[in-house]
Amino acid sequence: MEKKEILKKCFSFMDLTTLRIEDTPAYVKTLVDKVNRLVKEYPEYPLPASICVYPNFASVVRDNRPSKDLHVTCVAGCFPASQSFLEVKVREVELAIENGADEIDIVLALNSFLDGDGSEARREIREIRKVCKGVCLKVILETGVLKDPELIRKASFLAMEEGADFIKTSTGKVAVNATPEAATVMCEAIKEFYAKTGRKVGFKAAGGVSTAEEALQYYEIGEKILGPEWMNKDLFRFGVSRLGNSLMSAIEGKEVKFF
Repeated sequence: MEKKEILKKCFSFMDLTTLRIEDTPAYVKTLVDKVNRLVKEYPEYPLPASICVYPNFASVVRDNRPSKDLHVTCVAGCFPASQSFLEVKVREVELAIENGADEIDIVLALNSFLDGDGSEARREIREIRKVCKGVCLKVILETGVLKDPELIRKASFLAMEEGADFIKTSTGKVAVNATPEAATVMCEAIKEFYAKTGRKVGFKAAGGVSTAEEALQYYEIGEKILGPEWMNKDLFRFGVSRLGNSLMSAIEGKEVKFF
């Protein structure tokens, strides 16, 4: 496959993300409007996979997107710390879905997991999974906090066993976010889980993936470990706020400032 074709595939893997304190409905709409412009100005480009926002902005994306092929992703469950009552987390997920979320990204309950209480961390995912009927559920492991490869592997299996459709590296809100090392551990766990169960779980790299070169590095890890059948937006994603311009610049062979 030609490099330009791979770069366009990486473009289609993007969950375009805005998770700022200063986000407003108007700002989120401008991001959606950029994707609407993309359809007209770059018709040869694929759509990004989704736009990822806080739950209160789900309806803004839903009501302004160019088509349902551009999914509405919401971080929920008390993102990014996951520090609250389970009932609050579940209700936030429900509200996000009621307002248009096609996909939900939650954070593994590290308060339980790091305390050695895997059963409680499992219960939280299980309860949230119940309200995500027909909705893609991604579980963020926060690998930069876990650090140890064996802990990352253990968290990967815990999330997959409780029904995660994707496992995701990071929130983008801590000191260390996505790394190739963590991606390798997670993809190997996904491969092993598939061999045991026959269920394909997706992988999402998020936090600090900002250049075309970095995207290609993660693409190579995914393709090498999981195989070409994983390299589509249903099973491979990037959570990004800056990657779009870098990919477009690499594809066009000149600097592009679109997003």
